Amino acid sequence: MRVYCAVFALGLRRYSTYRAATAAGILTNTVFGIINAAVLLALFEVRPEINGYDARDAVTHVFVAQALIGPVSIMGPPLELAERIRTGDIAVDLMRPAPPLAWWLSHDLGRVAFSIAARSAPTFAAGALVFPLALPDDPVRWASAAAALLLASLVGFALRYLYALTGFWLLDTRGVTAVGNLIGPACSGMLLPLVLFPDAVAETLRVLPWAALVQIPVEVFLGKDSLPGGGPAGGLALQAAWLAALLGLASLLTVRASRKVVVQGG
Repeated sequence: MRVYCAVFALGLRRYSTYRAATAAGILTNTVFGIINAAVLLALFEVRPEINGYDARDAVTHVFVAQALIGPVSIMGPPLELAERIRTGDIAVDLMRPAPPLAWWLSHDLGRVAFSIAARSAPTFAAGALVFPLALPDDPVRWASAAAALLLASLVGFALRYLYALTGFWLLDTRGVTAVGNLIGPACSGMLLPLVLFPDAVAETLRVLPWAALVQIPVEVFLGKDSLPGGGPAGGLALQAAWLAALLGLASLLTVRASRKVVVQGG
Protein backbone atom coordinates (compact mmCIF):
# COMPACT_ATOMS: atom_id res chain seq x y z
CA MET A 1 0.00 0.00 0.00
CA ARG A 2 2.91 2.36 0.73
CA VAL A 3 4.09 1.98 -2.87
CA TYR A 4 0.70 2.95 -4.28
CA CYS A 5 0.44 5.96 -1.96
CA ALA A 6 3.87 7.10 -3.15
CA VAL A 7 2.84 6.69 -6.81
CA PHE A 8 -0.40 8.59 -6.11
CA ALA A 9 1.61 11.43 -4.56
CA LEU A 10 3.94 11.38 -7.57
CA GLY A 11 1.02 11.79 -9.96
CA LEU A 12 -0.47 14.57 -7.84
CA ARG A 13 2.83 16.44 -7.66
CA ARG A 14 3.58 15.97 -11.34
CA TYR A 15 0.32 17.41 -12.63
CA SER A 16 0.23 20.21 -10.08
CA THR A 17 3.31 21.71 -11.76
CA TYR A 18 1.37 22.55 -14.94
CA ARG A 19 -0.30 25.64 -13.50
CA ALA A 20 -0.48 27.64 -16.72
CA ALA A 21 -2.07 24.69 -18.52
CA THR A 22 -4.55 24.28 -15.67
CA ALA A 23 -5.54 27.96 -15.85
CA ALA A 24 -5.93 27.68 -19.63
CA GLY A 25 -8.10 24.59 -19.14
CA ILE A 26 -10.39 26.41 -16.71
CA LEU A 27 -10.77 29.33 -19.13
CA THR A 28 -11.41 27.03 -22.09
CA ASN A 29 -13.96 24.90 -20.25
CA THR A 30 -15.77 27.96 -18.92
CA VAL A 31 -15.95 29.72 -22.30
CA PHE A 32 -17.10 26.63 -24.15
CA GLY A 33 -19.58 25.93 -21.36
CA ILE A 34 -21.09 29.39 -21.71
CA ILE A 35 -21.34 29.03 -25.50
CA ASN A 36 -22.90 25.56 -25.25
CA ALA A 37 -25.31 26.71 -22.54
CA ALA A 38 -26.41 29.66 -24.67
CA VAL A 39 -27.15 27.35 -27.61
CA LEU A 40 -29.19 24.99 -25.42
CA LEU A 41 -31.09 27.89 -23.84
CA ALA A 42 -32.11 28.99 -27.33
CA LEU A 43 -33.34 25.46 -28.02
CA PHE A 44 -35.32 25.28 -24.79
CA GLU A 45 -36.96 28.63 -25.49
CA VAL A 46 -38.64 26.90 -28.43
CA ARG A 47 -39.40 23.69 -26.53
CA PRO A 48 -39.38 24.20 -22.73
CA GLU A 49 -39.21 20.49 -21.85
CA ILE A 50 -37.47 17.63 -23.65
CA ASN A 51 -37.52 14.10 -22.22
CA GLY A 52 -37.51 15.29 -18.60
CA TYR A 53 -34.97 18.10 -19.11
CA ASP A 54 -35.84 21.78 -18.80
CA ALA A 55 -33.55 24.73 -19.56
CA ARG A 56 -32.04 24.74 -16.06
CA ASP A 57 -31.28 21.02 -16.25
CA ALA A 58 -29.64 21.49 -19.65
CA VAL A 59 -27.39 24.32 -18.44
CA THR A 60 -26.45 22.31 -15.35
CA HIS A 61 -25.65 19.35 -17.60
CA VAL A 62 -23.28 21.54 -19.61
CA PHE A 63 -21.25 22.69 -16.63
CA VAL A 64 -21.16 19.32 -14.89
CA ALA A 65 -19.90 17.90 -18.20
CA GLN A 66 -17.28 20.63 -18.50
CA ALA A 67 -16.17 19.95 -14.93
CA LEU A 68 -15.80 16.25 -15.79
CA ILE A 69 -13.50 16.78 -18.78
CA GLY A 70 -10.37 16.89 -16.63
CA PRO A 71 -11.01 13.97 -14.25
CA VAL A 72 -12.30 11.51 -16.87
CA SER A 73 -9.85 12.66 -19.60
CA ILE A 74 -12.48 11.92 -22.21
CA MET A 75 -10.46 13.76 -24.86
CA GLY A 76 -7.03 12.81 -23.56
CA PRO A 77 -4.24 12.95 -22.82
CA PRO A 78 -3.43 9.24 -23.29
CA LEU A 79 -1.60 7.35 -20.60
CA GLU A 80 2.18 7.53 -20.82
CA LEU A 81 2.02 3.73 -20.77
CA ALA A 82 1.41 3.70 -24.54
CA GLU A 83 4.70 5.48 -25.26
CA ARG A 84 6.58 3.23 -22.85
CA ILE A 85 5.25 0.18 -24.68
CA ARG A 86 6.36 1.65 -28.01
CA THR A 87 9.88 2.43 -26.82
CA GLY A 88 10.33 -0.78 -24.86
CA ASP A 89 10.57 0.97 -21.48
CA ILE A 90 7.65 -1.22 -20.43
CA ALA A 91 10.23 -3.95 -19.78
CA VAL A 92 11.44 -1.88 -16.82
CA ASP A 93 7.87 -1.35 -15.62
CA LEU A 94 7.25 -5.09 -15.58
CA MET A 95 10.13 -5.52 -13.12
CA ARG A 96 8.60 -3.13 -10.59
CA PRO A 97 7.23 -4.58 -7.32
CA ALA A 98 3.68 -3.67 -8.39
CA PRO A 99 1.42 -4.82 -11.25
CA PRO A 100 1.29 -2.30 -14.12
CA LEU A 101 -2.47 -1.89 -13.80
CA ALA A 102 -2.31 -0.95 -10.12
CA TRP A 103 0.74 1.26 -10.70
CA TRP A 104 -0.85 3.32 -13.47
CA LEU A 105 -4.17 3.49 -11.64
CA SER A 106 -2.47 4.95 -8.57
CA HIS A 107 -0.59 7.45 -10.72
CA ASP A 108 -3.74 8.49 -12.58
CA LEU A 109 -5.71 8.93 -9.36
CA GLY A 110 -3.14 11.56 -8.36
CA ARG A 111 -3.91 13.38 -11.60
CA VAL A 112 -7.64 13.02 -10.96
CA ALA A 113 -7.39 14.45 -7.46
CA PHE A 114 -5.53 17.50 -8.68
CA SER A 115 -7.87 17.97 -11.64
CA ILE A 116 -10.99 17.91 -9.46
CA ALA A 117 -9.62 20.45 -7.00
CA ALA A 118 -7.84 22.78 -9.42
CA ARG A 119 -9.90 22.53 -12.60
CA SER A 120 -13.33 20.97 -12.07
CA ALA A 121 -14.37 23.00 -9.02
CA PRO A 122 -13.41 26.42 -10.50
CA THR A 123 -15.10 25.58 -13.82
CA PHE A 124 -18.34 24.58 -12.14
CA ALA A 125 -18.21 27.60 -9.81
CA ALA A 126 -17.80 29.91 -12.82
CA GLY A 127 -20.85 28.34 -14.43
CA ALA A 128 -22.85 28.81 -11.23
CA LEU A 129 -21.92 32.50 -11.19
CA VAL A 130 -23.21 33.03 -14.74
CA PHE A 131 -26.28 30.77 -14.79
CA PRO A 132 -28.75 29.49 -12.18
CA LEU A 133 -27.84 25.79 -11.89
CA ALA A 134 -29.94 22.94 -10.49
CA LEU A 135 -27.94 21.95 -7.41
CA PRO A 136 -28.69 18.89 -5.24
CA ASP A 137 -30.88 19.82 -2.30
CA ASP A 138 -29.90 17.07 0.14
CA PRO A 139 -26.68 15.43 1.40
CA VAL A 140 -27.58 12.04 -0.09
CA ARG A 141 -27.60 13.42 -3.63
CA TRP A 142 -24.30 15.20 -3.02
CA ALA A 143 -22.80 11.93 -1.77
CA SER A 144 -24.22 10.06 -4.77
CA ALA A 145 -22.79 12.71 -7.12
CA ALA A 146 -19.36 12.35 -5.48
CA ALA A 147 -19.51 8.57 -5.90
CA ALA A 148 -20.55 8.99 -9.55
CA LEU A 149 -17.60 11.34 -10.10
CA LEU A 150 -15.16 8.81 -8.65
CA LEU A 151 -16.61 5.95 -10.69
CA ALA A 152 -16.57 8.07 -13.86
CA SER A 153 -12.88 8.86 -13.30
CA LEU A 154 -12.08 5.19 -12.80
CA VAL A 155 -14.01 4.14 -15.91
CA GLY A 156 -12.15 6.84 -17.85
CA PHE A 157 -8.85 5.42 -16.64
CA ALA A 158 -9.88 1.86 -17.56
CA LEU A 159 -10.75 2.90 -21.11
CA ARG A 160 -7.48 4.80 -21.60
CA TYR A 161 -5.53 1.89 -20.14
CA LEU A 162 -7.15 -0.46 -22.66
CA TYR A 163 -6.35 1.95 -25.50
CA ALA A 164 -2.72 1.99 -24.33
CA LEU A 165 -2.55 -1.81 -24.09
CA THR A 166 -3.24 -2.14 -27.80
CA GLY A 167 0.32 -0.94 -28.24
CA PHE A 168 1.53 -4.43 -27.37
CA TRP A 169 0.01 -5.62 -30.65
CA LEU A 170 -0.16 -2.47 -32.80
CA LEU A 171 3.01 -0.74 -31.49
CA ASP A 172 1.51 2.68 -32.30
CA THR A 173 -1.69 3.50 -30.40
CA ARG A 174 -2.35 6.94 -31.87
CA GLY A 175 -5.06 5.65 -34.19
CA VAL A 176 -6.89 3.81 -31.42
CA THR A 177 -6.62 6.81 -29.12
CA ALA A 178 -7.88 9.18 -31.83
CA VAL A 179 -10.93 7.00 -32.46
CA GLY A 180 -11.58 6.72 -28.73
CA ASN A 181 -11.33 10.49 -28.33
CA LEU A 182 -13.95 10.91 -31.05
CA ILE A 183 -16.36 8.25 -29.82
CA GLY A 184 -16.14 9.28 -26.17
CA PRO A 185 -17.47 12.86 -26.40
CA ALA A 186 -20.12 11.91 -28.96
CA CYS A 187 -21.49 8.91 -27.06
CA SER A 188 -21.11 10.07 -23.47
CA GLY A 189 -23.33 13.15 -23.37
CA MET A 190 -20.35 15.49 -23.36
CA LEU A 191 -21.21 17.32 -26.58
CA LEU A 192 -24.99 17.04 -26.22
CA PRO A 193 -27.15 15.54 -23.47
CA LEU A 194 -28.30 12.09 -24.55
CA VAL A 195 -31.90 13.13 -23.89
CA LEU A 196 -31.71 15.22 -27.09
CA PHE A 197 -31.02 12.13 -29.19
CA PRO A 198 -33.82 10.00 -30.68
CA ASP A 199 -35.15 7.64 -28.03
CA ALA A 200 -33.76 4.45 -29.57
CA VAL A 201 -30.29 5.98 -30.00
CA ALA A 202 -30.29 7.50 -26.51
CA GLU A 203 -31.28 4.23 -24.84
CA THR A 204 -28.53 2.37 -26.70
CA LEU A 205 -25.89 4.93 -25.79
CA ARG A 206 -26.95 4.89 -22.13
CA VAL A 207 -25.84 1.29 -21.67
CA LEU A 208 -22.42 1.77 -23.28
CA PRO A 209 -19.38 2.49 -21.10
CA TRP A 210 -18.97 6.07 -22.34
CA ALA A 211 -22.28 7.11 -20.78
CA ALA A 212 -20.72 6.24 -17.41
CA LEU A 213 -18.27 9.10 -17.97
CA VAL A 214 -20.75 11.98 -18.30
CA GLN A 215 -24.45 11.26 -18.78
CA ILE A 216 -24.88 9.05 -15.73
CA PRO A 217 -22.94 11.35 -13.35
CA VAL A 218 -24.97 14.32 -14.61
CA GLU A 219 -28.27 12.55 -14.08
CA VAL A 220 -27.17 11.39 -10.63
CA PHE A 221 -26.33 15.04 -9.85
CA LEU A 222 -29.74 16.14 -11.14
CA GLY A 223 -31.59 13.29 -9.40
CA LYS A 224 -33.29 12.14 -12.60
CA ASP A 225 -35.52 9.06 -12.64
CA SER A 226 -34.39 8.22 -16.19
CA LEU A 227 -31.39 6.41 -14.69
CA PRO A 228 -31.31 2.60 -14.77
CA GLY A 229 -33.50 1.38 -11.94
CA GLY A 230 -35.21 4.76 -11.73
CA GLY A 231 -32.72 6.46 -9.42
CA PRO A 232 -29.09 7.21 -8.53
CA ALA A 233 -28.48 3.72 -7.15
CA GLY A 234 -29.18 2.20 -10.56
CA GLY A 235 -26.86 4.66 -12.29
CA LEU A 236 -24.06 3.98 -9.81
CA ALA A 237 -24.58 0.24 -10.23
CA LEU A 238 -24.22 0.53 -14.01
CA GLN A 239 -21.02 2.56 -13.60
CA ALA A 240 -19.66 0.00 -11.15
CA ALA A 241 -20.55 -2.87 -13.50
CA TRP A 242 -18.69 -1.26 -16.40
CA LEU A 243 -15.74 -0.50 -14.15
CA ALA A 244 -15.52 -4.11 -13.01
CA ALA A 245 -15.81 -5.39 -16.59
CA LEU A 246 -13.21 -2.99 -17.99
CA LEU A 247 -10.70 -3.53 -15.19
CA GLY A 248 -11.19 -7.28 -15.45
CA LEU A 249 -10.50 -7.13 -19.18
CA ALA A 250 -7.51 -4.84 -18.57
CA SER A 251 -6.06 -7.26 -16.02
CA LEU A 252 -6.49 -10.22 -18.36
CA LEU A 253 -4.93 -8.43 -21.33
CA THR A 254 -2.04 -7.16 -19.18
CA VAL A 255 -1.14 -10.72 -18.22
CA ARG A 256 -1.31 -11.88 -21.82
CA ALA A 257 0.59 -8.88 -23.17
CA SER A 258 3.40 -9.11 -20.63
CA ARG A 259 4.31 -12.52 -21.99
CA LYS A 260 5.18 -10.97 -25.32
CA VAL A 261 6.97 -7.64 -25.07
CA VAL A 262 7.80 -6.32 -28.54
CA VAL A 263 10.14 -3.34 -28.95
CA GLN A 264 9.52 -1.35 -32.10
CA GLY A 265 12.51 -1.52 -34.39
CA GLY A 266 14.14 -4.48 -32.67
